[in-house]
Amino acid sequence: MIGAALSYVSGASARPLMYACVDEVLKAAAAEAPNALALSVPFQSVRLTFAQLDEQVERVALGLERLGFERGDRIGIWSPNRAEWILTLFAAARLGLVLVNINPAYRTSELEFALRLTGCRGAVYAGRFKTSDYTGMLQGLIPELRSSALDEWRARAFPELRHLIQLGAEPMPGALSFEMLGAATRGTRAQRPALDPDDVVNIQFTSGTTGTPKGVSLTHFNIVNNGFFIGEGMRLTPADSVCIPVPLHHCFGMVLGLLAAMTHRAASVLPAEGFDALTVLETVSRERCMACPRCSSQSLSIRASRSLTYHRSVPASWPAPRAQRR
Repeated sequence: MIGAALSYVSGASARPLMYACVDEVLKAAAAEAPNALALSVPFQSVRLTFAQLDEQVERVALGLERLGFERGDRIGIWSPNRAEWILTLFAAARLGLVLVNINPAYRTSELEFALRLTGCRGAVYAGRFKTSDYTGMLQGLIPELRSSALDEWRARAFPELRHLIQLGAEPMPGALSFEMLGAATRGTRAQRPALDPDDVVNIQFTSGTTGTPKGVSLTHFNIVNNGFFIGEGMRLTPADSVCIPVPLHHCFGMVLGLLAAMTHRAASVLPAEGFDALTVLETVSRERCMACPRCSSQSLSIRASRSLTYHRSVPASWPAPRAQRR
């Protein structure tokens, strides 16, 4: 009898597929180009080299480990585009956790569905975004939070959920602040588990336009190679910066943007928490971004904004000839 085994199908390519984990991508970049710019988030006044990004990721990983997260646990991220989103992604990958991307536009019922389906042990979330009160929605779903001290609550509706981590310094009752997550961890290194590129590292949801969203499990191998070969198609180099106005919770932002840049030692630039055409143009000009992946509706908004002369932007991530990039 022939046993079951994983198989890979690869088309003709001069470059072999990368059999690597997400954390290895950051570690390799930090080793090869420690002082090169890795992440710029102007609206948060964040500017990190690959070495600095690696160090901050390590501190977040240590904080999660201290809370009891173990390999295979699922941790949600419910936030607009922020530096903490990226720190959470790489810290989760470093510990062998599964990051669950939760759409920032979700309302209470959709959040409930996502948490129930994935069985998250914890969730990192923003206090609010635009008209969405994330704190209020969580308190509505988990009434035990209102009368409990930090991590002493137990959610009857979500038995697996044990930890809530709020971005900012002032979390709601029962939650830990993201700032405190990495506190008092200097000088200690996380015990990194043995990871496998075929391990699931991420769960993304379909749009749900024809029913409830479907959770899709993605491995390190999946997203590292998707990001790398998109970056190859864009002809990214370590001298480039990539503006990412699309949401990180979506594959467009996280994989085609962030991981495409990271696998090529290029810098990732977040122009704002949410899309704003003028802010994108200003950021592309100021940061001299080589590429700006975006959806068609965002392209129309950018083209309609004529108030700024900008360096260069590209439709749907596709690059101009190398001579036109500078």
